[in-house]
Order: sequence, then C-alpha cells, then structure tokens
Amino acid sequence: MFLLMLCVTGLPLIFHDEIDRLGVGTVHFGMPGVGSSSDAPGLVPLDQMMAKALAARPGEVPLFMAFDNDQPSMTITTGPRPNSPGSEMTIQVFDRSTGRLLGKEEGRGVMAFLLKLHTDMFLGLPGMLFLGAMGALFTAALVSGVVLYAPFMRKLPFGTLRTSRSTRLKWLDYHNLLGVVALAWMTVVSVTGIINTLEKPINKLWQRNELTSMTREYAGKAAVPPLRYVSLDKALAEARKAIPGNNPQFIGFPGGNFSSKQHYAVFFQGDTPLTERLLTPALIDAETGAFTTARTMPWYNKSLSLSRPLHFGDYGGVPLKILWAVLDLFTIVILVSGLYLWLGKRRASPAAHVREVETGGVAVPGG
Repeated sequence: MFLLMLCVTGLPLIFHDEIDRLGVGTVHFGMPGVGSSSDAPGLVPLDQMMAKALAARPGEVPLFMAFDNDQPSMTITTGPRPNSPGSEMTIQVFDRSTGRLLGKEEGRGVMAFLLKLHTDMFLGLPGMLFLGAMGALFTAALVSGVVLYAPFMRKLPFGTLRTSRSTRLKWLDYHNLLGVVALAWMTVVSVTGIINTLEKPINKLWQRNELTSMTREYAGKAAVPPLRYVSLDKALAEARKAIPGNNPQFIGFPGGNFSSKQHYAVFFQGDTPLTERLLTPALIDAETGAFTTARTMPWYNKSLSLSRPLHFGDYGGVPLKILWAVLDLFTIVILVSGLYLWLGKRRASPAAHVREVETGGVAVPGG
C-alpha cells in the first residue's frame, strides 16, 4: 500500500520541472541564454544581488545563494539565523541580468504537497527512514519474485496471458509479465529511493567527517558575524581560481549545514551531463576571502547526488521522463494486481498455491 502511494505521487513528480514552468509561465530575462553563474559581462554583482535580497527581508541573514547555468535566474535564501530550519527560510528568485525580483518560492501548492508526501509523508526523518524500509522490502520482493518466476514459467511459454481462464489467473499473468518487463526499472527506482531517504544522515555524516577535517585549523574559533562577511564576488573569484573550468551551483553561508561557522562553501558542479550532478566544495574564509581548501565529495555523497535524478528519470530530458512514467504505470498495475491476488489467496489452500506455481495455474481448483 505504501509503495502504491509512492508510485501514484511519483507519477506527476517525474514532470515536476515541466509542471512548474506551466504554472509560472514565460519569464523574459534581460540576457536570455546566459547563466547566472557565468562570467558574462553585464551581470549584476553578487554583492548587489544580496543587498537587494536582504533589503526585502530586513533583520534576516543570508543562508544560500543558488545559480542557474542555463539562464540568469538565481535564488537567494535568507532566514532569522544562520542555522534557521527550512520552515523559517525565505527563497527569493531574481534575474541577475537586471537585478529584478521575479518572485518567491512559496513551497506550497499541489506539487509541493505531493513531494512532501512522497519523500517523508510529512513526518520528517522518521517518515523518510520508514519509506526507505518500504523500499528495502520492495527490493526483497523483487528478488523473491524472480526466484519464483523461473519455475512458474517452466510450464508456460514466456509472456502467456490466459485471458480466457479465471479472473485470478488473468491478473496473475499480467502481474508476472509486467513484473518481468519492468524488473530492471523497479530495481533501479527502489534502490535509488532507499538512498534518497538517507539524505539527512548522509549530509550529517559529511559534515561530521569531511567538513570537520577540512576546517580543523579553525577549530575553536568564533563564528564570523554576518556584518563582517567579505565580498561574495571576491570569495567566488578565489574559489574559481581553485576549481577552474566548472560553474558554481550554490553557495552555503557560515553556520549552515553545508559550511562551517567561518566559511563560505562554494559548491561547483561538473561540465558534463554526468559530472554536473557531482559537486566539489571550495571553502573560502568568510572574513578574509582567502581560499582554505577544496575536496571532492566522498562516495556516499556521490551516490546520493547520482541517485536523485536517476530516481525521477531526470537524465535524458522529456523522452526519458515519458519512459519513466510508462514504467511507473506498469508498476501501479503490478502493485494493484499483487494486492488483489494477495487478498484472494486465502480462498485456496497452501497446497493449491504450490500447484499453481508448479503447473502455471492449471491445477488450481476454484480459480
């Protein structure tokens, strides 16, 4: 039942970006075709963009600054404190080519509701871990299904659909055929889903191990107050020197989960369809603007970064998303038919079910 909920809510989430664009409509940028993190002339300096964001939210401090490498759209996240939770954050969307405020990301609406239901059922980390356990059980069910399918199909040609027999046998054949067709996809989605539910523990592990190691020389130092933050443009220039050729995806400000209390953390993405999912953080002293260190993310963060888009088919554009949606519909049919078969199995004895597996259902009485 929980897997069925995940498949139903996941279907519109596959087209999350396309649905969001339909809701927003066409946005005209001052410099179309230029990314907000590029070095193209004419883009408004980051310090000015931050000043505009803070002027709209007096009394708040910067938390994140995120970039779009395809268009001059950028987001600036602020909150009452450097470690403010998500519920207290405000996300403003800007056109960096003009400095114009485009609006705010409210985090409400049908898509936001479906995403929250799909990821943690509005229960936070316990909900995520519970859904991860459901994903693990699904993976086990796929393995056991493959083990049972081999003896089942010894008596029948592959892909047989006995539509002229009982309703139960017809749905059993649909269940088995669609299950084999979508087996690889279901395995990929279940495994990536399990990894995604571990996002918070993975990020905590990175912060405790990697980030602590990268900032060991700053241990014991007081947090840098926002009034003493160095120029963002200077910090980004220093980070680009350390990691040339790549574009920044976002900047984490001091005190947040993705940076120390003394650093800007500039996360760079690769320049290929695969490596753009993999991030490399460069730490810049937020008070002096000096480069501290840069280090590639560990394997567990890389696994998380690669599993996110793979889970929703976000690697090959709309054609791959359509394939993901079709396979999702297959899985919905598999789950519904499996539930139907499970509820109906009590009417037959265990011996009858053994004969059903061994003979392909031919000898099952009362089917």
